[in-house]
Amino acid sequence: MRVLKKENVSDAVIRRLPRYYRQLTDLCAKGVVRISSHSLGQEMNITASQIRQDLSCFGEFGQQGYGYNVEELHTEIGRILGVDNDHHLVMIGVGNLGHALLQNFPFTQTGFTVDAAFDISPAVTGTRVNGVPIYSMDEVDGFIRTHNIDVVVLTIPQSIAQETADRLIALGVRGFWNFTNVELTCGQPDVKIENIHFADSLLTLSYRIANR
Repeated sequence: MRVLKKENVSDAVIRRLPRYYRQLTDLCAKGVVRISSHSLGQEMNITASQIRQDLSCFGEFGQQGYGYNVEELHTEIGRILGVDNDHHLVMIGVGNLGHALLQNFPFTQTGFTVDAAFDISPAVTGTRVNGVPIYSMDEVDGFIRTHNIDVVVLTIPQSIAQETADRLIALGVRGFWNFTNVELTCGQPDVKIENIHFADSLLTLSYRIANR
């Protein structure tokens, strides 16, 4: 039986896991039954040895001479990523970006249920976006206290990002998906923050174009 080994897994490995999961999702959809680390690496532009090294952080996968069972590996990586844990989240800020995420992002496919969203605008409070109810910001504290919320998505102005996060941390929130374009900070090790900067991706592309 495979034994998970989670100690000291590097951030680089963790950030590659979703890529593996996405690629394996596509392979499952195409009906691919098995694949070698070499073939998987070719599709992802990663070396076969890197794939084997990454997966070895979590136990034994695949068989020599056979490769990986695509469906089984997809399921196992999904479990490692926690997609079957049914995480619950709420969104703070339903402007253009927040509305677009609620309308288009496949939260359920990544193991998240969107329970509610909050905004200060009377134009959106009391409405629904893709089935998600939008409440007034005045109701945030009470909602967080009475619901088991794993993650808060922040799509609010930079000027109130940190104070909003601090307020939610005090209420017990321990996970943030932060789209405010500022680095949120917290001294509590059990609070996890994923800061998203769209400009970083575009500047990376800019570098590659300039140096091709």
